[in-house]
Amino acid sequence: MKREWVVGVITQPDRPAGRGLRLRPPPVKVVAAELGLEVFQPGSINRPESLQYLRALAPDLLVVAAFGQLLKKTVLELPKRGCINIHASLLPKYRGAAPIQWAIIRGERWSGVTTFLLDEGMDTGPILLQRAVRVGENETAGELEERLARLGAELIVETVEGYLRGEIRPKPQPKEGTLAPKIREEDTRIPWSKTARQIHNLVRGLSPTPGAYTTFRGKRIKVYRTRPSGGEGGAEPGTILGARKKLLVATSEGVLEILVLKPEGKREMRGVDFLNGYRPSPGERFV
Repeated sequence: MKREWVVGVITQPDRPAGRGLRLRPPPVKVVAAELGLEVFQPGSINRPESLQYLRALAPDLLVVAAFGQLLKKTVLELPKRGCINIHASLLPKYRGAAPIQWAIIRGERWSGVTTFLLDEGMDTGPILLQRAVRVGENETAGELEERLARLGAELIVETVEGYLRGEIRPKPQPKEGTLAPKIREEDTRIPWSKTARQIHNLVRGLSPTPGAYTTFRGKRIKVYRTRPSGGEGGAEPGTILGARKKLLVATSEGVLEILVLKPEGKREMRGVDFLNGYRPSPGERFV
């Protein structure tokens, strides 16, 4: 895709960040400035002043990626060729805000990216292109996101060029699909009553952020890396088992080894370091 095709870049406003809460520009703005591209940062893309700006640009096509605002019909109808979006799932599966996290949490073996034409629904528009990738057995959401970001960058260029040349024809999506809503606080607590495999999927689906958590001695502990271990715990789910070289926890089915965790107010540490530092008593549990 040629640089001269880009008539403008629209991104979120600068936000306070860091300890000093200084305004920090979004990465898109930084790159656009380096390339000498015009940048517009509306509080809402649907306001009259935003529509006026878009009409002045007279774009043939809008390309949307993780913009964070819902585009209303008045915006969608402005470009002559519509609006192309890119989504980190194989639509119609996992429509919504957290497709990567939910795909891993639910144990999906395949994920991918989809380019499609935006309509007024939630990720329901006609599909242009898709690329699938195998999800690693221990891959985290952060790791998969990095892979899909690289794949998506290639796919969006291929999509725009092929679509504008008339080589890619939109295909309507099925009405039925699965949802991937925003991760809530209650979604992040580890339910030890589930199986070791289910908890492992939850941990890696929430790693590195927001992180799955449990509690120990009344304090929160974030869990970032786990591994299902062979054998049965033979104890109440959440019970820390007796080994001193591995942090093993009983679940409803199987044993889970905690590899990396972060106690509240402490640094990130290995499971064995937690055992050596906290020295759980026989029968103590994560809850």
